[in-house]
Amino acid sequence: MRTQGLNPYLPSWEYIPDGEPHVFNGRVYVYGSHDRFNGHAYCLNDYVCWSAPADDPRDWRYEGVIYEKTDDPLNPDGRMCLYAPDVTVGPDGRYYLYYVLDKVSVVSVAVCDTPAGKYEFYGYVRYADGTRLGEREGDEPQFDPGVLTEGERTYLYTGFCAPGDRSRHGAMATVLGPDMLTIAEEPVFVAPSEPYSQGSGYEGHAFFEAPSIRKIGDTYYFIYSSVVMHELCYATSRSPTRDFVYQGVIISNNDLHIDSYKPANKPMYYGGNNHGSIAELNGQWYVFYHRHTNGTNFSRQGCMEPIEFREDGTIVQAEMTSCGPNGGPLEGRGEYPAYLACHLFCRDESLYTGAPGEWMDSRFPKITQDGKDGDEEVGYIANMRDSATAGFKYLRCEGIRRVKIKVRGYCRGAFEVKTSWDGPALGRIPVDFTNVWTEYSADIAIPDGVQALYLTYTGTGGASLASFALE
Repeated sequence: MRTQGLNPYLPSWEYIPDGEPHVFNGRVYVYGSHDRFNGHAYCLNDYVCWSAPADDPRDWRYEGVIYEKTDDPLNPDGRMCLYAPDVTVGPDGRYYLYYVLDKVSVVSVAVCDTPAGKYEFYGYVRYADGTRLGEREGDEPQFDPGVLTEGERTYLYTGFCAPGDRSRHGAMATVLGPDMLTIAEEPVFVAPSEPYSQGSGYEGHAFFEAPSIRKIGDTYYFIYSSVVMHELCYATSRSPTRDFVYQGVIISNNDLHIDSYKPANKPMYYGGNNHGSIAELNGQWYVFYHRHTNGTNFSRQGCMEPIEFREDGTIVQAEMTSCGPNGGPLEGRGEYPAYLACHLFCRDESLYTGAPGEWMDSRFPKITQDGKDGDEEVGYIANMRDSATAGFKYLRCEGIRRVKIKVRGYCRGAFEVKTSWDGPALGRIPVDFTNVWTEYSADIAIPDGVQALYLTYTGTGGASLASFALE
């Protein structure tokens, strides 16, 4: 069963949301927070790092734990979680890790001589008088640091602004000096929060959280999660600290806004918060983002998609796919795990986004696993009830005449095989009650060419889907 070159790009048992990709010395390193499977809150695990050759983002390597939550002097008992981090290379050539703990409003910094070694606590971002950023009267709360270093200046972007909260004005940019801690230029606002977005161009897509920064040519791209949560938006400027103009959406983790194959307001996956950034790998730009699994907001997995720039530097919104790092469609032959479904939905759309916690009930299909956190097993889709649909995009098919699936569960019905989410069934694969993984198959011809594949369950009970195979 093929499990490399897919989305999610890391193994199905790994939960790395909030991914910040950076290319150092020919490898792409992803720094993110670290969710726990079946966790009760965000970011319960220590920071780990994964990397891949920049010219082959299908071949990911586990680099190990790079920082533990108890490494911060404010967190000796580990009661606080490590929220979304970012990394930059300082003027001294060392690697600096910026992060915020979940219950304090200061920016912590750790340092390492290598991109994925063991980082050591270094200090807190502070004003020249020693007061920590976030603790001076008038400071707004610090959250989700994103960093970019140019010469001896490091630009630090932070902020969290819930809709309706007039006490928070938006995303902040703070300039740090060469020691990577001391503030050289005090915070300024670069993107408005929802209460202050009228007339700004950000209406409907105001800043919420997850600031990230990239520079392409002479243009700064400010990437962030908007108040609608499921989308990563961006703004551009020729300056790192002012004049950012809203430009659009890079990715939505339920494919909203895209109308090329469905209505623009039709969600294709159960969405939730989003966080990520962009990176150029071997001449191709990608957006890194995350999806939600296990029926909660607390088990998020990293995904990536190639993105396209228009001539004017704006970005075309990317579709969610199952083949993000593959460089094109997957080979439409052989067996694939079901957890790579980029689309997952059912008839009832009432809970496609929601408050944190275990908010998806038994009506909804979900990507999950059987073991505990860290068990190296292959995930699957559970609880596919009548109308539940799993979509896989895209596969290059030729001469396919038979489709197999592996199913278990108290179910009696059939899986319809389609090449569009609402299209006619090319055939049906009957399934029945079984408490062990059981293979079912049918003679079904898939048209030649690049196709999407959708599997829709119709019947009683709930089926779990482990994999599909094309022959």
